[in-house]
This record gives sequence, structure tokens and C-alpha cells, in this order.
Amino acid sequence: MYAMFASERRGLDTGRLLLSLLLLAAWEAGSGQVYYSIPEEAKHGTFVGRIAQDLGLELTELVPRLFRVASKGRGDLLEVNLQNGILFVNSRIDREELCGRSLECSIHLEVIVDRPLQVFHVEVEVKDINDNPPVFSLREQKLLISESKQPDSHFPLEGASDADIGENAQLTYRLSQNEHFSLELPTNSKQTKRLSLTLKKSLDREKTAELNLLLTAADGGKPELTGTVHLFVRVLDINDNDPEFEQSEYKVRLMENAAKETLVIKLNATDQDEGVNGEVTYSLMSIKPNGKRLFTLHENSGEVRVNGTLDYEENKVYEIDVQATDKGNPPMAGHCTVWVEILDANDNAPEVTVTSLSLPVREDTQPSTVIALISVSDRDSGANGQVICSLTPNVPFKIMSTFKNYYSLVLDSALDRESMSVYKLVVTARDGGSPSLSATASVSVEVADVNDNAPAFAQPEYTVFVKENNPPGCHIFTVSARDADAQENALVSYSLVERRVGERALSSYVSVHAESGKVYALQPLDHEELELLQFQVSAHDAGVPPLGSNVTLQVFVLDENDNVPALLLPGPGGRAGAVSQLVARSVGAGHVVAKVRAVDADSGYNAWLSYELQPAAGGARSPFRVGLYTGEISTTRALDEADAPHQRLLVLVKDHGEPALTATATVLLSLEDSGQAPKASSRASTGAAGAETALVDVNVYLIIAICAVSSLLVLTLLLYTALRCSAPPSEGACGPGKPTLVYSSAVGSWSYSQQRRQRVCSGEGPPKTDLMAFSPSLPPGLDREVGEERQEAGSNHPGQVSSIDSPLLKSLLKFFKFQFVSKKNFNDAIYFEYHFKEQRLFVKCQ
Repeated sequence: MYAMFASERRGLDTGRLLLSLLLLAAWEAGSGQVYYSIPEEAKHGTFVGRIAQDLGLELTELVPRLFRVASKGRGDLLEVNLQNGILFVNSRIDREELCGRSLECSIHLEVIVDRPLQVFHVEVEVKDINDNPPVFSLREQKLLISESKQPDSHFPLEGASDADIGENAQLTYRLSQNEHFSLELPTNSKQTKRLSLTLKKSLDREKTAELNLLLTAADGGKPELTGTVHLFVRVLDINDNDPEFEQSEYKVRLMENAAKETLVIKLNATDQDEGVNGEVTYSLMSIKPNGKRLFTLHENSGEVRVNGTLDYEENKVYEIDVQATDKGNPPMAGHCTVWVEILDANDNAPEVTVTSLSLPVREDTQPSTVIALISVSDRDSGANGQVICSLTPNVPFKIMSTFKNYYSLVLDSALDRESMSVYKLVVTARDGGSPSLSATASVSVEVADVNDNAPAFAQPEYTVFVKENNPPGCHIFTVSARDADAQENALVSYSLVERRVGERALSSYVSVHAESGKVYALQPLDHEELELLQFQVSAHDAGVPPLGSNVTLQVFVLDENDNVPALLLPGPGGRAGAVSQLVARSVGAGHVVAKVRAVDADSGYNAWLSYELQPAAGGARSPFRVGLYTGEISTTRALDEADAPHQRLLVLVKDHGEPALTATATVLLSLEDSGQAPKASSRASTGAAGAETALVDVNVYLIIAICAVSSLLVLTLLLYTALRCSAPPSEGACGPGKPTLVYSSAVGSWSYSQQRRQRVCSGEGPPKTDLMAFSPSLPPGLDREVGEERQEAGSNHPGQVSSIDSPLLKSLLKFFKFQFVSKKNFNDAIYFEYHFKEQRLFVKCQ
């Protein structure tokens, strides 16, 4: 019946406790920290509080925001149901095991949610219930009491201890019914007045030699719990004076970690008896609270010394009960209590715990982002337990205090993985003791790559020289770009920037390997068709989104001697490969009777032609000769009647390429008397008169021609610029110009000047002309004289008249070639040609 009443009473108390717990939690929710309380020994699943609702969180966002609970120490005592947001008891909670005899006992929780990161602090107080009965250290206490003791004499007893706190640990004592003794109870919590037996009636050993009493201790819990100890009282005879201490209680302060054998106190008790009844020995009765033998007592001197390791964090006060006993028969005893207060020393270094939340960190993470949580603790007290946190200097991170002994590692400035990919951080916690103690924790923060660097080429433009007639698919160049990012963000692929080259796509000329960057010519290139191919190669990485950059390639097609000199027929009446001419027998030595004209589609030395007269059959000496560079056939002597009327001459036309290519022209001369060719004689005399005049002023005209060409260059550049800015292109993008025949002779003779427009193919605007032909006017009659003078000069300096190394002129003529042809018979031409290999400007006469 009593058990049922106690159970009902306990249920009512638990209900009141839960109600007060809910009210207190509601009040704490508005203060920034949620507070709950639960009784210890609560069953699994016991409701603690609606933690999600109290923290202002919706139930639907608990799982997406990675709602989780962390606690220091044992983390399995409490748990949260993510379905309803209720905090409940997960396993048995023993307050005495968790907090010992501390008046305050709480479980501190950290509630962490992401997106955005939030940290809430929850305190759950564990309320004490009366689950521990009073316990005596001994099952039986023996008391030696002399029969001479007077009534109202006191005999100290060792009290019981209760592991609970508060009212549950308030003990009351009851003594079994007897006629000699009553019980005197302590009057305060510190029990400065000890529990003792009081003699109500004098003892008579002859009547009662021994007494067996039962001492019961009951706590203040509801229902109360009890403990008992048997008191064995032995009545002694004769020795009627007890040893007495100077004080009934002694208080001593001692630093923790005091060395072994350190003197705590020296006790002294005196006995009024004489002889052996006055000789006193000392003994330890008990050491509270844990009863460990941390102290020793010398039985003769009364010195109390340290016998173990004293730890302030384990226990702050020790109660030592000492008994002094004389050597009388029977012996008498006196008692005292020594209170040893332990003083804190800075003997515990701080503890640092780092909880990583978002590692690695993207390099585009915004400042003020929380990277990790840091908690510190120090078991010392006062200034010895006050901890300050610091971080490795000169890093883009900082530490911010979020709550007592809790910090956040926060990004302080922008990150750049390319300059620093990993940060080795050291968190230092230092207490306020003297000397201070510190602890460190290492945090490795890896920076994750973001695609923020485009591939970069070493140069914005490359120049490539490729010989024409290359085999299809040959490798002509390799482009390479470097990306400072990592992994897929640094994987570079290459592609052509497609455009049109004339009527064809760029991809029909060249291709680029996507991985290696090798550039291939897909077909043989022809210098006569395309001297410069300019295009762009694009490099892109594999990042999201991808980044890219371009590089320009200028491919110069170098000329090869692949074109045979082509003969130009004088007119539609001439035979194929033959030149027919009537010659009067009256002409003198040096008279020009015919001219062989030929062109070469190549350029430079490959297009520079020379003429040779092949020996006649049978070794006969011919009365004719041919100009080495002009192709003019003239007489070597005066003709006579002995010369055959029909002369057949073979002229070998050869270029200056390696190897040289040749063509053969046949010249058929018919010799007639003077009356049959008056026109030819008149024409020859006119040419002779003009030659004499040209020989006088040939140098002057040469200078005038150079100045005229320079003026035309400037004018052409101005006109080209104006047309470039105002008019769209009228021709195709690339391709060779057609040869043009120029007729400008008052007397009917003609010459061929090949005018080619080589266009630079690029992706920006219309094609550019790099080769033009000009024909300034010269006085008539300069043809033969200039040719003969050049022929004589050319024997010593064939081809190259002068070279100009002016940087300005080089830059102007880099893409231009100029050709000057005399206006009369077009026998001579002055070429201005810039050679890329020799980096020199050549002026050539041909």
C-alpha cells in the first residue's frame, strides 16, 4: 500500500516538473538560447521539447537543411525526431554519473543547420530524483565508552552519504530504542556539528557490558530512502579521560598537484590521565568524499601528509576524520575533523576541437562564409580556465566568437587557388594562467578550383614559313596554350576559327588537332596562288562555362622553282615556239634584229630569266648574239653575201632557280637586200639615234624612275587606305591576278609585263595587294641604250644593283613589290624586291 502511494506521489511530482520544464523552455526561447529540463532516469522516448518549433524552424526544412545535433561528451543521450521536430530521451541519463555532486547539471547541445549555416545552442538541465539511498561507509561502527562517562557525554558517529543533491541528499537519522543513548543531529549543511551519540544515563559495565544499536539514515526525497548501520558499544572501565584536540575542526588550504609527503597539518591531542592512559596515538577514521587514501597520518606525531595526487578538477574539498586514542585500559578516544581546501593551479592545457563543415572551399566562396566550428575548454577555473583563441597570421581567414567557448572559422577575403591551393591553419587556444598554457589544432583548408582562367598562348601571333608543293597532311606548326586552372578546367582543346578563303572554307586548307594543337596543311600550297594564309586557332578549356582565347597564325608560302619559263609569241601569225623576222643585209654590227620574250610564274630568283644562244650545227660561227638578260638578238658584225639567207637561231631561256628550269625559243631570220626592208632600216636608224641620246642621260632617268616609284608608293598607300575604309571589296578573298599585256610603243613594238596581285588572306576585311606594277613614261629611244649599258654592267654585277637596309623602307615594302617597265620597247625593267630570308631590299635590272 505504501509503495502504491509513493508511486502515485512520484507521478504527480513528475507531472509538475514537466509542466515547469515546458514553461521555462518557452521563456528561454526568446532569449537566444533554448533551455529544457528533464528528470534523470527518464525512460527512452521521454518527451523533452519541440526543439524545431522553439528554434523557429519548419519541419519540412529539417532534412534539406541537414538538421543535426552535436553534444560534447556522450552524444547518444538525447535525439531529435526529424519527422516531428521533437527532442526526446535516447538512452538512460544518470545525473550522478554525468555530473557527480555538482549542484548544476546540464547537457549542452549544438543544433546545426545548413543553407544558410546556423548554429543554435540548447541547454538541457538534468533534474535530480531520489534514486540513491543513504550509504554508510561501514556496516558496523564500534564505540568504546568508559563506564565513568557522565550523562550528556557525546560520542561522534560517522554519518551516511547520499549521492543525490538538494533535498534528496538532506539526511535525517533515527536511533533504535534504548535507555542509555539518544541521537544528536548535525545542525547545518556543512555538518560542523557532527552526528553523535549522547549518553542519557550512566553506564554500568557490570550490568551492561555491550550494547547493539541500529542507526537509520533517511533522505528528504519523496518517497524517502533509508540506510542503516549497526553500532556496537563496548563499555570500558577505569580510564576516565579522553584525549582532547585543541580544536574540534581544522581548516587547511593546499595547492593541487602538491608533491607526495607534503605536510598538510600537524595535529596535537592531550590526555589528562597519567602514564599509559595519557599516551596518545592517532588514526584516520575516514576521508570523504571518495574515501581514497590520499592522505597519511603518523600515529605518533599526528602529522598529516599527502599520499596521492590531488586534483582540483576532481574534488575541491576533503573531509578527514581523525581519532586520537590513549593507551589506557580501556583506551579513551578523542576526535577532530580536518577540512582540506584544494586550490586550483594552472595544470590543464586548453582543449581545442575543430568540426569541419564545408571542406574543400571553392575559390569563389564569398567572404564571411563559415568554414568550420571550433570549441575550446579548460578544466581549470578562474583566470586559469579563461581561454582566448587565435589563428595563423597572414591568411584569408579569421576566427569569430559565436558563444562562450565557441568560435567560427570564417573566410575573411577572396581566395585564389592558382596562388595558393592549400592553407595549413593552426588554431591556438591559450588560457589566462601564469604561466599560461596553450594547445593547438591544425586545420587543412583545401581550395577547390573554379574555371576562372582562360587558356593563354605564349604569343598573340606566330609566323610560319612553309614551302609550296608540300605533301597533303604535313605538319607545319604546333600551337600550345596553358591554363592555370586544374583538372578538367585545365584541359585545353584546339579548333580553327572558321572563315572563307576566297570561295573555299579555311578548313579545306588547314586543320588543327583538338588535343595536341598540331596544325596540318590538308593540301599542297601554291605560292603563285596564295603567298600568305592568315587564320586564327581557338583554345578552349573543359570548364563550365568554358573559357577560350585565340592566336593568329601567319603562314607564308615560300616559292619553289616549279614553273618553267613561258615564251611569249610576237603575234597570232607566228609559229609555235618560233620568232620570224626579216633582216636587211646592210645593217651594221650591234643592230637589234629581234627579241625573245619570256615570263616565269615564279618569283624572286626563280623568276629571273637569262638568255643564251645555242651553237649552230657544225660549229659555224653565227653573226648574231643574244642579250644575257634582255633577250635581244643583235648582230655581232656587218652582214655580207656569204651569210646564209635563212638563219635559224636556238635561244635557251633559263631561270635562276635551284635546279634551273629552261625553255628553248626558235628564231627564224630571213636576210634580204636593203631595198626590200626599208621600214626595218628606218626603224633601226631611229633606234640608233635614240640610243645615243639615252646613253648620255641614262643615270638621270634611272634616278627619276626611282623617285617616281617612291611617289607612286605613297600615293598607292593613301588610295588603298581610303578605299579600304569607304568601299566593300569587289573581288574574291584570295587568288592570283590575271596577266596583263601592255602595249605602249609608238612604232608598233610591244612587250609583256606580268602584273600579279597577290592577296594576303586574313579574317579581317578585304584582301590586300602585295604586288603591283607601274609603268612610268620615259623618253623614246631609251630601250636599246639602257639595255646595252645594263648588259655591260650586268656582266660584272649580274642582277643586283644595290641593296637598301632602311627599316622604314623595309616595313613599307614588306608586302609590296614594284616593277618599272620602260615605255618604249619594254626591253628593260627595274625591280624592287624585298626578300624575307635575307631581310634586304634588292633593286634589280632585267
